[in-house]
Amino acid sequence: MANKDFTATISVNNTPKEAFNAINNVRGWWSEEIKGGTEKLNDEFLYHYKDVHISKMKLTEVIPDKKVVWHVLDNYFSFINDQSEWKGTNIIFEISEQDGKTRVQFTHQGLVPAYECYDICHDAWSNYIKTSLKNLITKGKGEPNPKEGGFNNELLKSGK
Repeated sequence: MANKDFTATISVNNTPKEAFNAINNVRGWWSEEIKGGTEKLNDEFLYHYKDVHISKMKLTEVIPDKKVVWHVLDNYFSFINDQSEWKGTNIIFEISEQDGKTRVQFTHQGLVPAYECYDICHDAWSNYIKTSLKNLITKGKGEPNPKEGGFNNELLKSGK
């Protein structure tokens, strides 16, 4: 159990295409503070939350209406000692149809209970997936982190 990757699953009455489009609308469910492309294979984007979290992602797999994979190229958390915890991990969204519903399984491959950030990341991802992403898919409006007024370049440099 100690090496189990974090997962969260939601089921919705919407189509796989609607779920896929919502997943790729990262500004609509995770954060309005995203810089870069979030929809096409090899797109890279930067996520930023205050002085707490900075992450650089690359889309390494995009299968319309079925799967999206982000590879974490770089990451910084202000609240942990081991800054390598997310680096090199994969964030996977798998979309399937089950019992007349669309199922989205989220897996953060490499985010395991032994990690210092696990409890906080578990709670944050659970909220983003089970509440914000689900609401974006089903109601057309998620609950992303609000825009903070742009990226702080000094902070970004310090997180690298």
